[in-house]
Amino acid sequence: MAVIEVEDLHKTFRIPHDRKETVFEALTGLFRPTSYETLQALNGISFSVEEGDVLGVIGENGSGKSTLLKILAKILQPTSGRVAINRKVTPFLELGVGFQPDYTAVENIRTYATIMGMSKYEINDKIEDILEFSGLDKFRDTKLKNFSSGMQVRLAFSTAIQTDPEILLLDEVLAVGDMDFQQKCLNVLNRYRNEGVTIVFVSHDLSAVRRFCDRTLLLKNGAQIAYGKTNEVIDTYVYRIEGSNVCLDDNRENILERNDKNPLFITDVRFIDKRGQDRDNFISKDPLTIRIFYHASEMIQSPIFGIAIYSDDIHIYGTTSEFGGMSIDSVYGSGYVDFAILELPVNEGTYNVTVAIASSDYRTQYDWHDKCYTFNVQNFSQDDGLMLLSGEWAYQQFKEESNHL
Repeated sequence: MAVIEVEDLHKTFRIPHDRKETVFEALTGLFRPTSYETLQALNGISFSVEEGDVLGVIGENGSGKSTLLKILAKILQPTSGRVAINRKVTPFLELGVGFQPDYTAVENIRTYATIMGMSKYEINDKIEDILEFSGLDKFRDTKLKNFSSGMQVRLAFSTAIQTDPEILLLDEVLAVGDMDFQQKCLNVLNRYRNEGVTIVFVSHDLSAVRRFCDRTLLLKNGAQIAYGKTNEVIDTYVYRIEGSNVCLDDNRENILERNDKNPLFITDVRFIDKRGQDRDNFISKDPLTIRIFYHASEMIQSPIFGIAIYSDDIHIYGTTSEFGGMSIDSVYGSGYVDFAILELPVNEGTYNVTVAIASSDYRTQYDWHDKCYTFNVQNFSQDDGLMLLSGEWAYQQFKEESNHL
């Protein structure tokens, strides 16, 4: 049964060009029309969420994610389209709205819990649970203005989760607090999911979206790019992001100048994804092919192509076509050479690539582009470090030997 149905949703904002900063400007503005700019925040969004499902909403900043949640929470009204919600909605959108800096932690719990719709009895019953969950028990009588921003968000989240939601709207709540508190947030999310709560989850954390969401909606500039199975939508998001290779030492002009003098030179380098498309963004453990385009103005015998991959200034890998057992008899004219990585064994980050062509005895360096090309990697596991190793854990419990007299 669908508990959220959205059909052809549009939301348009009118932004005035003229800002009235003084009383005189406001009064004189009555006699001339104000010009407006139209911003299409959402444009033709359609999806449905079944009861008990978790819907992820992803996209770049400014894509319309938060606007969509505010419409679902009835904070904003749609310009056109249909939005039908068949259960009680609890929004966790702007944690801490209503907090007062001169109130203590306990006083703010009472205020915020009242805003969240809890009764006085429920509030009194849950104050200790809230303080314990937030880890702020020893600060219960401290004024909020003396809290860090992280402590304030922890207090707000710990209060908000005391409600019993039927539909939960979450906007980047897993970005709050330290790692221990984030794990508590994940545990709450798991509990809600196990209890059959319907969740709409906006996040930039693609690993959390992949882990928790049954289906995912991808937005870009207010438009619906994809909606469906989470893994497929995340792949669409990661692999459709277009970037450009940037030469780190800004030596493109020098490269072009060298090419006029070289009989064999590199014309381009591209990164090819698992679909055969040019991309700069990849996912850990996915395949990546480094494609080196070349041009030879004369016949060159047995050239050797090489690559090196760096994370910042750390050299993490290097190889050549000779090391890989590939022999090239000769090259003339234009072509390309591929180096295929079957599974990217690196963690999340930005990686720089050096490419080069040398003679068969390595004495002649035909061309060399030092760290001129860049690709990005996202990782959806929780493993840490630079590399991703394929390992397996094993467990053995030794039985205690009993002493016999």
